[in-house]
Amino acid sequence: MTINKNANGTLTTFEIIGRLDTTTAPELEAAIDSCLADTQALVLDFHGLEYISSPGLRVLLKAQKSMAQKGSMKVLNVNETIMEVFEITGFTDILTIE
Repeated sequence: MTINKNANGTLTTFEIIGRLDTTTAPELEAAIDSCLADTQALVLDFHGLEYISSPGLRVLLKAQKSMAQKGSMKVLNVNETIMEVFEITGFTDILTIE
């Protein structure tokens, strides 16, 4: 998995490429945690995300809970496969997906 971070004031964008699974979820979690103090708007760009598993979903849920208390979070460019996972798990009701 590749994580590209772009911070612009209080907006932080992460571009995620590859697989978000048991092995890579801790890396994304650490990257998000490290920027939360200075972030009011978090954007996750999934245009390059090929796969997400339960640990990846947990990272998204944790980030959403943190951002709901202090700002906003949205997920962009979700492919059909990832969207199906979000629909089955109910994440479409939790996340802002554009």
